[in-house]
Amino acid sequence: MTISVALCTHNGERFVGRQIASILDQTRQADELVLSDDASADGTVAVVMDAFEQARLAGRAVPELIVLRNPEPLGVTANFEAALAACSGDLLVLSDQDDEWEPDKLQRLEEGFAARPGLLFLHSDAELIDDAGTPAGGTLFGALEVGEAERAAVHSGAAFGVFLRRNLATGATSAIARELLALSRPFPAEWVHDEWLAIQAAARERLDLTERVLTRYRRHDANQIGAGDPTLRHKVSRVLGTRGDRNLRLASRSAVLRDRLAEAADVPRGHVAAAAAKAEFERTRAAFPASRLRRFLPTLRLALGGDYARYASRGRLDIIRDLLQPV
Repeated sequence: MTISVALCTHNGERFVGRQIASILDQTRQADELVLSDDASADGTVAVVMDAFEQARLAGRAVPELIVLRNPEPLGVTANFEAALAACSGDLLVLSDQDDEWEPDKLQRLEEGFAARPGLLFLHSDAELIDDAGTPAGGTLFGALEVGEAERAAVHSGAAFGVFLRRNLATGATSAIARELLALSRPFPAEWVHDEWLAIQAAARERLDLTERVLTRYRRHDANQIGAGDPTLRHKVSRVLGTRGDRNLRLASRSAVLRDRLAEAADVPRGHVAAAAAKAEFERTRAAFPASRLRRFLPTLRLALGGDYARYASRGRLDIIRDLLQPV
């Protein structure tokens, strides 16, 4: 199969050179790299182009480089959609600007798809690193608290129930079959690109993960999107923070998913029904009254009916959140 890398950048001059070096040092070279730059005001594109030129001058084989420049920023999701749409490969590998790849990443991803005919989406674990590239301790799956039961469900082909509750896949660790792009476009504004692609593949029972560490995932202050620390302090702050528009956003996302899956002929009807139930659950939560006292009975009804266990990202923690969170 042919492999395209979709690299999205925005003011990424600080780290993108290291990422490009790791992409060019793969044991299985990519056939194509599509760089979609989202109106950078720094030298991001120049760093990438110079790295390719230096590699060519050194006599190294390099992927074909395609450069897209957005005069105005599209945002992360739309930028990745544009980059993926410009890719021509059979296997499309997503790349952030500030990570570093293990040398065998593309080889392992290609082997993963070859071993699972019909697979649409594969994501892996990653080592957490700091600004300097030093291991920060732990892995991405650890930071996301991906449990054994969730992993087993994904491996068994039952990923949709897991991803309906919460997303486990990080775009920087993910690869998709070209077919998934056609099934998923247009990407809705309510969803982040990697979450949308993952839930679409999971709904078709064609998603898997690998526990291999194939990426060194950099966490720093300039991350646009990233994994947080699963500390008790972090969890308490989420529970006690104001509700804001979080529940409205969840309700809107769920309604979009419900409607899109209902239109898909290749999604099992049971998954369509589950998506509709999830949308109703989130709609109900978004309509909870401001008064904590008046929230008690509707929260209790949802909890006793098992809806939090089936549809809430954190189960019991979300029950506590809905009971205690100020408006």
